[in-house]
Amino acid sequence: MTDMDALEREMTGWRRALHRDPEFGFEEARTAGFVAKVLRGLGLEVAEGIGGTGVVGTLRRGSSNRAIGLRADMDALRITEATGADWASATPGVMHACGHDGHTAMLLGAAKILAEEGGFDGTIRFIFQPAEEWGRGALAMLEDGLMARFPFDEVFGLHNMPGLPVGTLETRGGALMSAEDIFEITLTGEGGHAARPHVGREVMVPACALVLELQAIVSRRLDPAEIAVVSVTELRTDGTRNALPGEALILGDARSFRPEVSAQIEAEMRSITAGVAASHGVAAEVAYTREFIPLVNDGELAGETLRAAGPVSREVREMPAPMTASEDFAQFLAHVPGCFAFIGNGEASAPLHSPKYDFNDAALLHGAKVHAAIARQRLPEAEG
Repeated sequence: MTDMDALEREMTGWRRALHRDPEFGFEEARTAGFVAKVLRGLGLEVAEGIGGTGVVGTLRRGSSNRAIGLRADMDALRITEATGADWASATPGVMHACGHDGHTAMLLGAAKILAEEGGFDGTIRFIFQPAEEWGRGALAMLEDGLMARFPFDEVFGLHNMPGLPVGTLETRGGALMSAEDIFEITLTGEGGHAARPHVGREVMVPACALVLELQAIVSRRLDPAEIAVVSVTELRTDGTRNALPGEALILGDARSFRPEVSAQIEAEMRSITAGVAASHGVAAEVAYTREFIPLVNDGELAGETLRAAGPVSREVREMPAPMTASEDFAQFLAHVPGCFAFIGNGEASAPLHSPKYDFNDAALLHGAKVHAAIARQRLPEAEG
């Protein structure tokens, strides 16, 4: 049997080493090399370079032809760390602000438990994915033949959640996380002197008006029963303190759970932008792209995840409603059924994507045990 105290110490060492050496999406060469080395040391078959920097480890036991995938993400964010931890990022401007270092260490820990103890019949694919924060890593692995080269029937993933007590797991069947659309709106006019706004066609006033008008999409244009968010996150201009700008760029994102709602948001945005631009005599261009698709859990497998996690968790909960964050694990669920779930990172944890965030090492063993429990439940050994 695996010495769980020793494993927890080992995972903590792995996690802190990964945290100290973060890499941005599709740049995770050192991280991938570390993962591959650990997996090979456990006796797994290992394939590297899947979808750029992705790694897949394969572990087989018994005679069943069934296979499942267990997934962790590896990439960091372009954020300057402010934790002050001894293991803080040694790379200026890049840090593990979403806990992907912890997710990687948890899945490596699960691989060690399952390689040493077995307890399942079939094949497990340990999928270490690049570039989740871009919403491009899962797609890159799929486009590189992941399903054909390393087939699996179901897929499962875990993500830490600040505010949730350590040892707690929660998920739900159906819609869990939203789609994310990205928009960039460019207004072009003619800048000029701040003292003579009547000369030319400056864009600051129409840009500000447009930011306010976009809020009416959710509050006045969509069915109130739909869940949606439209957020303007940046307003950039080419002006200076005493000059009115001639160009403005408005950036933001939109969240929704149904393609029809996404399409309506885009249509309303284009209509509102055209109207505001015309009323102010400036030109407008809207670029609208769909980055993340909705994450929809299989109802039966969400229930199975809660049941599998029960014996190795302090508490399991069914989430009452979906959340409007996004996750490209959804791309895997577009190919096979599966479940994505959240584990607690502690009630005192800083928020995800905060410069002060750090993965809670006390959650590592819980995550590893949940991964292993799911694998054993979905690939049960024959009785007797």
